Amino acid sequence: MTHHRPTSRPAGRAGRRRSLHREVPATLGVLADPRDFTAMRRYRTFAFSDHDAYLREVQQVMDTLAARHLHTTLALFDPEEYAQYCAREGMDPDDPASRSRFTARAARSGAAVVCDGAPLTALLPRLIDRSVRRATWNYATLLLADAGPCEDCGEDLGRSAFDRASAALMALLEAAGEGSHHLVCSVPAPDEQLLAVVHAEAPATGTAVVDADAAAEFTTVLAAGLALRGPGGIVLRTSRPGAPDRLHGWRLDRGRLTPLTAAEVFDAYCTDAVTGEPVPPEPGVEYCAGGPLPDPGGHH
Repeated sequence: MTHHRPTSRPAGRAGRRRSLHREVPATLGVLADPRDFTAMRRYRTFAFSDHDAYLREVQQVMDTLAARHLHTTLALFDPEEYAQYCAREGMDPDDPASRSRFTARAARSGAAVVCDGAPLTALLPRLIDRSVRRATWNYATLLLADAGPCEDCGEDLGRSAFDRASAALMALLEAAGEGSHHLVCSVPAPDEQLLAVVHAEAPATGTAVVDADAAAEFTTVLAAGLALRGPGGIVLRTSRPGAPDRLHGWRLDRGRLTPLTAAEVFDAYCTDAVTGEPVPPEPGVEYCAGGPLPDPGGHH
């Protein structure tokens, strides 16, 4: 009797080609905003005239790629950046090949999400959130780079601020103890309001588990606030089973983090930011003072 080794190799040249196609990742650029969609309509080779119909077509392409078991990435397509890219590279913006090259570049360097079976309506909010976070991170990084050296000692103020912000985040998480922690850092910058959020899960023993990218974004925004030496603040919300949520706050003032009192935390949460009118306190929440932290302000 002759025994044959089982093989999973596809038979024939066509089968091998199909197998290879399944290993080629796919990237889709999507125009999430109707204004961006309208901007692309100036190109003759852009075949769509209705944004909703366009999004339905994108969903169908995603479904087709999923049926072929292809790894697919969804990236935001920015028409303004696309035009700048084509001008810089000497490419024709009214050429589908140019759009394809830009889409591949955007997926590598910009905001992108993996198509994981969720519908486009669920992926777009994730994609937009990631884009906003990346833009905030990039802007805060530029602010740190522009901080320059200290006039007295020559120290790199941006690097120093980042180191102090890293220490402050670690101190916040250590002081928060066990539980689910949600931290928000808000810093008014010259051109926009910087906002960063980080979530951490801290067990009874051991260190808190934090997403590395979110922690880096939070640290960079806080560092920008320290370097700018302007206003800003941090809010920490801690949740533990069977206990009310606890809210703590710190104020950024002239490059230092100052704990808020319990009354100041209450006022910040229970006052309408637009009208200044009182807002009822949230049920099941305790408004607490921010604890002392190692001084992240340095001597600058």
